[in-house]
Amino acid sequence: MAAESGPKKMEWLVVIPDFPGAHEKRIAVRPQHFANLAPHKESGLFQMGGAVLNDVPTTENPSTFSFAGSTIVMLASSREEIKEVLRQDVYAQSGVWDVENTQMWPLLCAFRNQK
Repeated sequence: MAAESGPKKMEWLVVIPDFPGAHEKRIAVRPQHFANLAPHKESGLFQMGGAVLNDVPTTENPSTFSFAGSTIVMLASSREEIKEVLRQDVYAQSGVWDVENTQMWPLLCAFRNQK
């Protein structure tokens, strides 16, 4: 019989709100945020993610978007693991993400379409 290798990892739906008035900070650190995503994507920790908006964009220029926060589907073992990863992100460290008010739920994905 194989030994357990720790808590089971599963997908989580994670919604991180932005702090009010964080738009300029978000735009300023956005390139660094995207650069830092690569290891999480490659390791499988981040399954998908993106911005949550207050309104449908009228342009393709992110500086005009009305950001509400972010959403990520993460492969993790616990809420604590998720919060620790989020706290290390430049959005959290720069005062964009309100990590303490993050909502997260274990996710059993029923289907997944390819884009």
